[in-house]
Amino acid sequence: MTQFVPGARAAFAALCMLLAAATARAQLRIDITSGVSDPVPVALVPIVGLADDLMTVASDDLARTGRFKPLARTALPARPTSSAGLQAAAWRSAGADYVVLGRNVSAPGEFAAEVEIVNMLTNQRLTAGEGQRVSASTPRRLAHLVADLVHEKVLGVRGAFATRLAYISVDGTPPSQRYQLIVADADGANARIVLDSRQPIMSPSWSPDGEWLAYVSFEGRISGIYVQRLRSGERRRVSARVGINGAPAWSPDGKRLALTLSGSAGNLDVYSLELASQQLTRLTNDPGIDTEPTWSPDGRQIYFTSDRGGGPQVYRMTPGDNAAPQRITFGSRYNARPRLSPDGRSLAFVTLDNGGYRIAVQDLASGAARVLSRGRNDESPSFAPNGAALIFAGKERGAGTLTVIATDGLASQRLQADRGEVREPAWGPF
Repeated sequence: MTQFVPGARAAFAALCMLLAAATARAQLRIDITSGVSDPVPVALVPIVGLADDLMTVASDDLARTGRFKPLARTALPARPTSSAGLQAAAWRSAGADYVVLGRNVSAPGEFAAEVEIVNMLTNQRLTAGEGQRVSASTPRRLAHLVADLVHEKVLGVRGAFATRLAYISVDGTPPSQRYQLIVADADGANARIVLDSRQPIMSPSWSPDGEWLAYVSFEGRISGIYVQRLRSGERRRVSARVGINGAPAWSPDGKRLALTLSGSAGNLDVYSLELASQQLTRLTNDPGIDTEPTWSPDGRQIYFTSDRGGGPQVYRMTPGDNAAPQRITFGSRYNARPRLSPDGRSLAFVTLDNGGYRIAVQDLASGAARVLSRGRNDESPSFAPNGAALIFAGKERGAGTLTVIATDGLASQRLQADRGEVREPAWGPF
């Protein structure tokens, strides 16, 4: 389900039934909202024989991080296809610290390029030999992979431009709302509707191999958890038990879902569901509300939201261990919706900060937390697979938006649809 809301249990159950993750049927528009003070100047030279806008897409990817400053195409002093004979002085004079160029080596059914990245300040080649081969099924994906390569070679962190986002879209006004589960490229392009419904859809969760989505759908006005293979559309309901079925989260091995069930008694607890056998294991058993589970990257622990201490906080438990769950978050009377970074070292969550619900990140080793966002109703954080950024949902002048922010807080970008609302983003794996 969506973010934990304090209050009476009946009110919470009603909220679970009504909240929908959201957004538009149209493509997302991206606006860079902040960047570092000294972005890296980089020149991306068009590759002869490939789509003319390939390097434009790669350039836009890099610019949106706020950490790169691509040169305008009109400012390029030349259009070489090889690093041999590059005139360093000319490129430095044009304002380029790095030059990215390539040679078209596409074959039938495949788009490919040998890409070279040259540091013009040191004349160092950052790719081996004649360049690094990058291949993809479409020119646009090839562009994202080129940007990934540049990000990794220059900054030392693998890029996540060739990954995907899942989010929910809601359009219209009650009682004529339409809900859509949408998957798009990380830049919001190539949006594809996975599910279209008159009833709420929420809580999308990626399988670790990126082949499946789990989500909650209220078909027949009853909550159920479904898994759907994106490539084929194959779909099955895996939980439709009495009461609330919500908040599915894949285990790192892809064999189980952690989920929230209320049962006929109406008390929310966390369970683990073995998908192949349908074996259900209860993980929490407390009079408080336990919900919003997420796995640690090694699959050994589960983090979840609970009000067992009097208000929503994040706890950690080890399945099969009889020890009491350990409280992880402090410093605010409201901390909820935990999500782990890919390396397992950081925890993102929603916190009540100066009267607004915002996104915070906590270092698990030290316990130190810092607030990253500045909205009033920010929710649903999800880490990029490289751990360098988070995406979350919020509001901008009353409209639902998605925001990508670097985990160091120095750069951000906003994704907004021109119609409807966007909510509950989930960043897919590599």
